[in-house]
Amino acid sequence: MTGIRFAQIAVNGVKLHLAEAGASDGRLVLLLHGFPEYWESWRTYIDRLAVAGYHVVAPDQRGYNLSDKPAGVRAYDIDVLAADIAGLAAHFGQRRYTVIGHDWGALVAWWIATKHPEQLDQLAIMNAPHPCVWREAMQDNAEQRRRSWYVRMFRLAWLPELLLRRRHFRVLAESISRRARRGTVTPEELDGYRAAWSQPGALTAMLNWYRAFLVKDLPASADCQIATPVLLIWGERDPYGVRQLADDSLALCDNAQAVYFKDATHWVQHDEPERCCEALLGFLRR
Repeated sequence: MTGIRFAQIAVNGVKLHLAEAGASDGRLVLLLHGFPEYWESWRTYIDRLAVAGYHVVAPDQRGYNLSDKPAGVRAYDIDVLAADIAGLAAHFGQRRYTVIGHDWGALVAWWIATKHPEQLDQLAIMNAPHPCVWREAMQDNAEQRRRSWYVRMFRLAWLPELLLRRRHFRVLAESISRRARRGTVTPEELDGYRAAWSQPGALTAMLNWYRAFLVKDLPASADCQIATPVLLIWGERDPYGVRQLADDSLALCDNAQAVYFKDATHWVQHDEPERCCEALLGFLRR
């Protein structure tokens, strides 16, 4: 295991906790987790990428685990979340960088590629559509509306926090454990997740990502053209997103390739760690 270093970095008005590995003069690769995870979900990837020569940084994004949790929904606007990532890159002296993201981390990555493509060398996405594609599908695609029922629930005040906290975060723990390969989440790992969710203000901050997104004025997806080279990795047994989301997101890209895993779930990076690592390393080398 490559040595992992930890730090608290002040960027964009908050302090972000992060895990870092690899040579500091290597090409910067940022690993962005989604809901309801934190930096630890990337441990396998941090090691593999650092050994390959990359400077790997995996933050707890704002609102999560040991990072700051500013109050209010506006603090989690997707433009603010994207500015956090640019701030991290600037801290490490890089104007251009590569992002690998899953779930909400990938939505932030898509947004950077949409609004600030000059910042990115490459973009790797795991089971997350472009944010504009997702919003439109929740409105226009009946099956996606059904799969996104929880998003509508999350917009409510205080009730989602109450439900998610019940029985020692049972709902969140079960969502993490619902992977293609049973037993891949150890009791020790679940204890780590529960500790992250137990941080003061964490549940509300995590849910505020959804609340901010639902009131965000977004452009039509047809107006979003992605010039950054993209690798899309998609587990086809995703209970939260229909395959059409992947296809519609790829249609926005000038230069994209896709890898589909028919037996992987939404947690594709955990279901297929070896194959995902190989796909990512091949993409990064190109």
